[in-house]
Amino acid sequence: MLTFKTVNIITVLLLIILLLGYVLNWNPLWLIFPIITIWLILTALGSGLIGWNYHFKSVNSNPNTQKHQVAITFDDGPNPEFTPQVLALLKSFHAKATFFCIGKNIDQHPDLFKTIIEDGHTIGNHTYSHSNTFGFFGFTKVLTELQETNQSIKKHGGLHCKLYRPAFGVTNPNIRKAVKVLGLTSIGWNQRSFDTTNLSDVTILKRITKNLKKGDIILLHDSSAKTLRVLEQLLLFLQQQNLESVTIDSLCQLEAYA
Repeated sequence: MLTFKTVNIITVLLLIILLLGYVLNWNPLWLIFPIITIWLILTALGSGLIGWNYHFKSVNSNPNTQKHQVAITFDDGPNPEFTPQVLALLKSFHAKATFFCIGKNIDQHPDLFKTIIEDGHTIGNHTYSHSNTFGFFGFTKVLTELQETNQSIKKHGGLHCKLYRPAFGVTNPNIRKAVKVLGLTSIGWNQRSFDTTNLSDVTILKRITKNLKKGDIILLHDSSAKTLRVLEQLLLFLQQQNLESVTIDSLCQLEAYA
């Protein structure tokens, strides 16, 4: 798989060769522009597709597991309207999940956050603000966001969090540096539901279950009635397929807390 470092090295080498060729009158100068364009395209895609592991490695699944287990994960909570209903559904199916929480939501709903932990689910860091421009933040601002969320998790849950899910699945060098400084493990997914889009319940469920297999990580959001409907049908499907929903640290043998 291509990485940011590898693509940069190849691009620089090609540009040097082309510039040298231009000086020696072997090739026209305009040939450098397609190279730069390809670099921009690859970097844009790599930054937005967490499964590429372009800027740094994320845990996107556990294909080597021998257990009939998957991990259902929820982003963007805790949500006072929908998270309690998600928790009730999970409890009724004896299922465990992982909740990647937004720091400001933790501070606004500390009791609900504590309930998630008390129910036996795993907690992860999902930035403090979940700003739409998070991918453009400088290193210091990224670091502050992740530190503030970890502080909220510690304050209200008594846990030192080690798991992080990038907002929107976006990665870049600044986020890579912050994750490394804080010793966090980045968690991605390989089954994206698109439950925050206008897709129907049926379409979303089919997206998740079509090629679902043991070791997969499913991305959902505890923020809508549609997700609740999908979750209920997903849990029924898992039950029928003899697949168990477990926390991400259990599925992938990770340390969720220090």
